Amino acid sequence: MPLAVLLVGITGSGKTTVAQALAEHGYTRLSVDEEVHRLHGRYGVDYPEHTYFERQRPVVEAIRARLVRELGAGNDVVLDHGLWRRAERDSWQQAAREAGGHPVVVYLPASREELLKRLAKRNMRDDANALTVTPEALDDFFARFDPPADDEHVIVYTGNLDVLMAALSTKRYRQA
Repeated sequence: MPLAVLLVGITGSGKTTVAQALAEHGYTRLSVDEEVHRLHGRYGVDYPEHTYFERQRPVVEAIRARLVRELGAGNDVVLDHGLWRRAERDSWQQAAREAGGHPVVVYLPASREELLKRLAKRNMRDDANALTVTPEALDDFFARFDPPADDEHVIVYTGNLDVLMAALSTKRYRQA
């Protein structure tokens, strides 16, 4: 049964870095931000910031359909999307199960201070994964974020990819 790794974390927590690393290990990487960028350009430059979510909505549905196709074909998938709300995580896990995959939620915790440092560097870039985030926006993100609850049985990513790969291997072995 293929794995569907669902990354959870606030902007700047390292989801894209982890997703890229998993892609190097054979996972199909699905990125909502990169697809929005491909279709619409740069956030706040090529379109007004306040229109991001209306542009993101159809992309999320297209990414969900691709996740279902990839899992149905037997491919491991990693979803590079924040999944800030519990209901979102539950919905993506259900979609993965219905497609014949085994969902694994990986949480990338990060403090406000750490995120501010990372985002200060990232805000200077202009690629698809460099949405400009102000300290005020980050505070809003924290206010809207549901940290995973104990009953969600997530893997907490500590920054060590080898440990994550071992945990994913264990999940694969246990569900086989």
